[in-house]
Amino acid sequence: MIAPFSARHQPCLPRKGTPPPGLPTRVLALAAGTAALLATSSLAPAQGIPDYDLPPIEYSSRTPTNRISRLEASFGGTRPTSLTGAPLLRWLLETNRVPVESQVLVFSKTSLQRDLIHPRQPRSIYFSDDLYIGWVPGGLMEVTVTDPELGMVFYKLEGRDPARPLRFERDAECLSCHGGSMTRNWPGLMVRSVYPDERGEPITSAGSSLVAHDTPIDDRWGGWYVTGAHGTARHLGNLLAKPSERGAEVDRDKGANRQRLDDFFPTAPYLRPDSDIVALMVFEHQVMAHNRLCEASLRVRKWSHYQRQLQKEMGEPISPVPVGTALRVINSETERVLEALLFCEEAALPAGGIRGAGDFERGFRANRRPDRQGRSLKDLDFKTRMFAFRCSYMVYSESFAALPAELKSSVFARLRDVLSAATPPARYAHLPGTERTAIREILRETLEGYAAVDPAPTDEKRSAQTSGTTPAPRG
Repeated sequence: MIAPFSARHQPCLPRKGTPPPGLPTRVLALAAGTAALLATSSLAPAQGIPDYDLPPIEYSSRTPTNRISRLEASFGGTRPTSLTGAPLLRWLLETNRVPVESQVLVFSKTSLQRDLIHPRQPRSIYFSDDLYIGWVPGGLMEVTVTDPELGMVFYKLEGRDPARPLRFERDAECLSCHGGSMTRNWPGLMVRSVYPDERGEPITSAGSSLVAHDTPIDDRWGGWYVTGAHGTARHLGNLLAKPSERGAEVDRDKGANRQRLDDFFPTAPYLRPDSDIVALMVFEHQVMAHNRLCEASLRVRKWSHYQRQLQKEMGEPISPVPVGTALRVINSETERVLEALLFCEEAALPAGGIRGAGDFERGFRANRRPDRQGRSLKDLDFKTRMFAFRCSYMVYSESFAALPAELKSSVFARLRDVLSAATPPARYAHLPGTERTAIREILRETLEGYAAVDPAPTDEKRSAQTSGTTPAPRG
């Protein structure tokens, strides 16, 4: 069940009417005339058409170029396997290198195949760094993949009839939720915690929470199954709620510290019998990061396109760098991306930490990128926080790699400034100096392009920093 972000995830918007300092008069005049020109120019948005369907993105009409579109092309119009059901799911996971250990289970009726989903038959979700696959027994498969030009792309795979070719069909119906106000009007994913009744229907009068890595544990997992140990902390997972005058009533103790799920539903039809708590928490962070990266990419492309078109229509020289609104969008999106990557306001873990079965951790770390000291951004902690080094592994994702050049440069520069500051901005004060230094060292060795922005000090400079002297200038 993938749902929207709460108010605390709204963007860092610039103050209205405050232009960036130092802009030339010509640029300020261009920005001042933008609204009037938009009303009469070819850039005026068509009424009722979402921004993602307008140039330059053209989401619904553009042909995707992602790993799923390439996979289908490799089929050559034939069906590569006669498998159906769970065996086909396993084949799809293996083909796309999605670890089966990432399985999480949701039983609330909050997704496309709601008629098949209920507490006795949950929907399973699996994920890798760039791909999500959902399946409920008896249903079709749902696939979400990141695309370098389109952001999140949603597909349905009808594999129940072994005589039919396997075709990944783009699903416009998904955008009614995954492209509307709940995803800030851009294609995105959602993780939602509700109060489900005995049928799995959300009790709407009780409200819901929109989950990311900053959501308190006690607000998470309503409508989800959860296995693992979390000490005295309590959550909403594994529970059915009863309507009440106050909205809903649940006994949180009944769902706590569960190691097995077979007393809730038959687990045999699924690839695994669990819904690991560590996998759930990583999944929630990853969805948040993916949404921030994809939205940032699309918004920057939109406003950069508008900038060029406005300059053209006003007879101005085409600026090779972002200015005006395009620049402000880059700055605001840079901060939103960085807040997700550096785990701002990460929810506290319970005393004693959180423990899963261990299988997810092994699958998750299979593609880790260690530095020369053996450290990586996929090293898990889960004693006092999720990760040993609080810079997200999503910097290695296809979504990050596909960021527009001007946005990626801005993210790199801001990341360097935060990590290298003697006293970081208050927003990032949760990262001590030793951890920030370790993150910089890991990024220099493992993330393409970062070392050019934040090069390692030379031996001479390093010695001078240690002794407090200034190195002599080179002749």
